[in-house]
Parts: sequence; structure tokens; C-alpha cells
Amino acid sequence: MAIVAEFLIAALILVGAFFLLVGSFALAKLPDMMRRLHGPTKSTTLGIGSILIASMIFAVAVRGSLSLHELLITLFIFLTAPVTAFMISKAHILRDKRERANLPPTGTTNGWATLDAPTPTEEPARAESR
Repeated sequence: MAIVAEFLIAALILVGAFFLLVGSFALAKLPDMMRRLHGPTKSTTLGIGSILIASMIFAVAVRGSLSLHELLITLFIFLTAPVTAFMISKAHILRDKRERANLPPTGTTNGWATLDAPTPTEEPARAESR
């Protein structure tokens, strides 16, 4: 294997391990759920992506063929992690009513879209007032 490929693989593994460590530490040590959510979704995703890319480069350098398994896993993680984080944060905002007063202003006359949705009992009253 070429020395350049070995250095590239080693660098990607070290960068990936660093991001995984930071993401895991953030998940364990940050004070509330909304801040803890960024650890696994941002840095841990980058860390595992970096390690999977290193694995793909290793497969090309050793076997001479591209490993599509790692590519598919990387794409799946990069596509699903932001969606999962969005759904978890939205569920947290809707479930935890006491933090609604602590939300920052939106800068418009409308409030937060998730919180301003009419409840099923308010729906007919809003339709009649229009």
C-alpha cells in the first residue's frame, strides 16, 4: 500500500476518533436535552463518516475495488441524523411546555410554528373568525 494512502487513512481515523470522542463527551456532559442533541447529530456523525471513508480508501488500496457498503452506510447516516435530530427536538418542544416562555423571539408577529398550531378544540373557532 502506498505511503500516501496509509497517511490519509491514519489521518481520517484520527479525525473520526476525535469527533466521536467530542460527540460522546457532549452527550454525557452538556446540561440539557436540546444541547445534548448536537453531540451525536453533528460531531459523532462526522466522526463515523470519517472512519467509514477511511475504510473505503483502505478497501481501494488493498483490494483494488470500491466498497459500496461503507458508502451506503455513510449516505444513510448523513441523511437520517438531521431528520432524527429535528424530530427529537420538535417532540421535546411540544412535550415540555414550561420552556415555551424561555424561547427566543422570532422577530415577526407570528410565534413559533410548532407551538402556534391550533389544538383540535380550537380549530372550529379559528375557521369561523376568518
